[in-house]
Amino acid sequence: MSRFNMAKVQPDAYKAMGALSKYITESSVDKLHQELIRIRASQINGCAYCVNHHTKDARKLGETEQRIYLISVWREATNIFSEEEQLLLAMTEEITLIHQHGLSDELYDKAITLWGEERTAQVMMTIITINAWNRIGVGLHMHPEL
Repeated sequence: MSRFNMAKVQPDAYKAMGALSKYITESSVDKLHQELIRIRASQINGCAYCVNHHTKDARKLGETEQRIYLISVWREATNIFSEEEQLLLAMTEEITLIHQHGLSDELYDKAITLWGEERTAQVMMTIITINAWNRIGVGLHMHPEL
């Protein structure tokens, strides 16, 4: 059974989400890093639509198939992902799974040391935004196109 289209039923809310996505796209967070965040959060949330969409976007930005395959097991592939990417992925997991213990002081402190407050906030907003999109995708049973 198909569900409603959020953009048609709540166009103003959908436009607001689009504006948030535009803010993220224009932030100082590297475009490929944005896609790593989006893929990992979407994997955790079980949003096939978003995993499909963002793996395609990552490939367009030059991401390799090997790295895309290893995102879900990045902790066992530390030689594949940089220290900065590992921090992005760890933060993505902690914020996406916020109910477990939230963003740890350890990761927060690492982020502030590496990026400062402004960029750390932009990374957090990237994670928060994809989590919102995932909830639309999963809630409305959106499926990837063949």
